[in-house]
Amino acid sequence: MNKTQSPMRITMAQINPVVGDIAGNAKQIISVCNQHADESDLIIFPELVLSGYQPEDLILNNNFINQCQKHAQHIAIKCKNSPAIIIGSPWSNDRNERQNCAIFIHEGEIKHIIPKRELPNYGVFDEKRVFTSGDFSTPIDYMGHKLGIGICEDFWFSDVVQNLKNNGANLLISINGSPFDTHKPQKRLDVMRERVAETNLPLLYINQIGGQDETVYDGGSFSLHDNGDLADHFMFFYDHVETIQFPFSGVMTHTPPAKNQLIYNALKTSLHDYVTKNNFPGVLLGLSGGIDSALSAVIAVDALGADKVHCVMMPSQYTSQESLDDAKILAENLGCKYEVLDIQPAMNAYHTMLPNLSDIALENIQSRARGMTLMALSNTNGKMVLSTGNKSEMAIGYATLYGDMCGGFNALKDVYKTKVYELSRWRNEQEFVMPENIIIRAPSAELRPDQTDQDSLPDYNILDTILYKLIEEKQSITNIVECGFDIDTVTRINTLLTRAEYKRHQSPPGVKISTCAFGMERRMPMTNGFDNT
Repeated sequence: MNKTQSPMRITMAQINPVVGDIAGNAKQIISVCNQHADESDLIIFPELVLSGYQPEDLILNNNFINQCQKHAQHIAIKCKNSPAIIIGSPWSNDRNERQNCAIFIHEGEIKHIIPKRELPNYGVFDEKRVFTSGDFSTPIDYMGHKLGIGICEDFWFSDVVQNLKNNGANLLISINGSPFDTHKPQKRLDVMRERVAETNLPLLYINQIGGQDETVYDGGSFSLHDNGDLADHFMFFYDHVETIQFPFSGVMTHTPPAKNQLIYNALKTSLHDYVTKNNFPGVLLGLSGGIDSALSAVIAVDALGADKVHCVMMPSQYTSQESLDDAKILAENLGCKYEVLDIQPAMNAYHTMLPNLSDIALENIQSRARGMTLMALSNTNGKMVLSTGNKSEMAIGYATLYGDMCGGFNALKDVYKTKVYELSRWRNEQEFVMPENIIIRAPSAELRPDQTDQDSLPDYNILDTILYKLIEEKQSITNIVECGFDIDTVTRINTLLTRAEYKRHQSPPGVKISTCAFGMERRMPMTNGFDNT
């Protein structure tokens, strides 16, 4: 630090905005500014914090942009006596181009508007559709420092930070709306260290938290010394507002939480925010005695509290006493509302109305009777139905439309069956809630006598490995067979994956935790004659 530069107290505000709630987000921003005004010289918020991220086609609404700009001005006035602040917001420039911007506010005025240059258009991102790219920006002079500000994707490109360096920046600041996946926490740190190594500049990385439809943001904000050493690291999946001193002092070692803990917190955060941000009074779900509904119920109670979770066991003639006992014990351990509603009267009515159904139709009617029961309860008490199918089932269509697929949200939609078992064991290690029998017994839909999943599916370890290669790695059948898998098994799974696309188009949303989640991240045609050999 040269003699013209002063030490600077920087507050990093890792908070949870709500998409579209511009007034509410502005209130959050002003509250943080008021609370930290006396201890800070600069307060930094995440990308598009004023509008919430991602706002998608709300950006195309002129009134939405106008309200964002109006509330940004309101924040400037309200924070006149606060330190300088950086917020993310949509903005319309003098050519009426909509841009994703970092807004620098100081002394009651908007001093600088910095548009995002690199617009991501892959995975869950579709920014080129709604935003116009900005030019290279120059650093902002503040307190004798030159602040090189970029927005999320900008700092994944060397030329952006090199431009800031060439124009005199002495601190890099990246504001982010970076969604979680299992590889992302380490990947962010690695890429930002590359930018530091290229410029020899210290760096601040601020990320938001919270669930937004199918994406969830994990936070994990951090600061790096000019040699890449970690100076500070924030918690994952929690609001975290903290003031640090620049130039940074000290070096910290950071051991991220175990992967299962991160995944579990992602599922819990996403479900909590989907329910609360959409003002549902709670959730209800079918508790079958199987592991998927059991894990879904545990996540729901951890996310929302037992008083907001309603579990319903809906036995048929094929439901075992084992399932009845396990479901009851789990509900008692969780302390949530639990009731048993026999679907046999509904089945009798269907048999009378449709006496000549096929075996598969008779199986599916059981699931649909359960789905109708849950939806009727939802209509009555307002609670959202939580669907409980896992990614393995969603991938191959091992689920019933308008039956177990019905619901408003699915916490396990991007969780393979093998990972369901891992997460269940991990959660029981933290606090025993799930009867061991639920974890160790053979999985079954219990739609016919003595049924197990493996009657019609490969072992889940084999199935999930093949699915991962087809979905996440996008490998061909030939490539997968070369890895040692049976060609008939791989071909069959690939066929099931393709045929089930129409089902997935009608499935409820669910949280993304992988690098290729169904929905926004994997958009395949329902009519598809491609030969993946």
